[in-house]
Amino acid sequence: MLDRAEPNLLRQDFPYSRIPPIRFEAEAVALALPSDIWITDTTFRDGQQARAPYTVEQIVHLYDLLNQLGGPVIRQTEFFAYTAVDREAIAACQPRSGPEVTTWMRASLEDLPSVQATGVKETGILVSASDYHIYLKMNRTRRQAADDYARVVSSVIDAGVRPRVHLEDLTRADLDGFVAPLVTSLQELGRKAGVPVKFRLCDTMGFGLPWPEAALPRGVPRLVRFFAESLGVAPEHLEWHGHNDFHRGEVNTVAAWLYGCAAANGSFFGFGERTGNPPLEALIIDHAGLRGETPGVDTTAITRAATYFRDQLGTPLPANYPFAGAGFNVTSAGIHADGLLKNEEIYNIFDTARILDRPLGITVNDRSGLAGIAYWVNTTLGLKGAAQVRKDDARVGAIHREVERQYQAGRSTGFSPDEMQALATLHFGNALATTTRS
Repeated sequence: MLDRAEPNLLRQDFPYSRIPPIRFEAEAVALALPSDIWITDTTFRDGQQARAPYTVEQIVHLYDLLNQLGGPVIRQTEFFAYTAVDREAIAACQPRSGPEVTTWMRASLEDLPSVQATGVKETGILVSASDYHIYLKMNRTRRQAADDYARVVSSVIDAGVRPRVHLEDLTRADLDGFVAPLVTSLQELGRKAGVPVKFRLCDTMGFGLPWPEAALPRGVPRLVRFFAESLGVAPEHLEWHGHNDFHRGEVNTVAAWLYGCAAANGSFFGFGERTGNPPLEALIIDHAGLRGETPGVDTTAITRAATYFRDQLGTPLPANYPFAGAGFNVTSAGIHADGLLKNEEIYNIFDTARILDRPLGITVNDRSGLAGIAYWVNTTLGLKGAAQVRKDDARVGAIHREVERQYQAGRSTGFSPDEMQALATLHFGNALATTTRS
């Protein structure tokens, strides 16, 4: 191990006073998608670092939603084990059908008794990897930190618990001078005990880059291959944990899968420290894209989870949030509505009614035009085939003129469903009722 008196802060990559430069190598890394890839969850650990704590009842409900959503794909979820509420939540979820319950602890022997008391078979261990943390936060040398980490990992193994080493701030770490000898020594501890040591590759500040030419330590493909090829860590013992500080949380995680990391860590709707973690629902969709639809995975649980966050947890998602926001597949543009009248595939990402239990929607405003109003009437009232109204229908024109009149008079909001229903009833009258019944 290359111990140092002063930290190596990799200033060529992280100048701090400027946006970090993106560096590339001439050679790209080759794809190495493992034969089996899966998802792990941090909703109850990292996810709770970004919001008010969940109650035990809420945790149990979210755990059941995890099971509905992920089936055999979401395989583990992690909890804190510090408080009585934490341990009560763990005890409540352990007997239920769903992901394996694991815990998280600091690299401190003081935390081990709480973990042992839960009866879990695996725990994450916070192992800071960069000199930013070792020297500036922990006020230690590399050798001191490595000795402490080895002591804790060894004790966890002796306690009969599988260790999952969380290499914090890995994308700012000295890989050759510290990470490689540390990982090698921890692997040797595991080999002697007959217990494989897992490694969670933590992009704590979101510095990771998804491109196969991106240079170390930030290049996710090259970093995963470093662990697989240089350090000999098997894909099933590698897990990626990303953050979204640079809008790359999800794409970096998929890159980790593609280049040899079997497990991808995320949280419901991306809730996590600062900018959050990769969203579980996005990982589920990308997993299906890579592997096809998996029996036991229920993507409509995404919609149920979004409803629960909004109605029970008081945490509505932004309207344009992909897959789950109130308006993610709702259009107000007339040109889009015109396409949807012809065929919904023109402006819908996939069959959202089947896959997410979210039919297409329309909000009528000053941009909707005749097509938008016709589409609203047809979709809201369930008109199909020959029963559908066209945008050149005189009654659609009458509604459109009223919409235009209100905006010309100074209106600035979209028309609510109740307002549109009243206008449709006014202009279609009995003909609408008859059409709807048929």
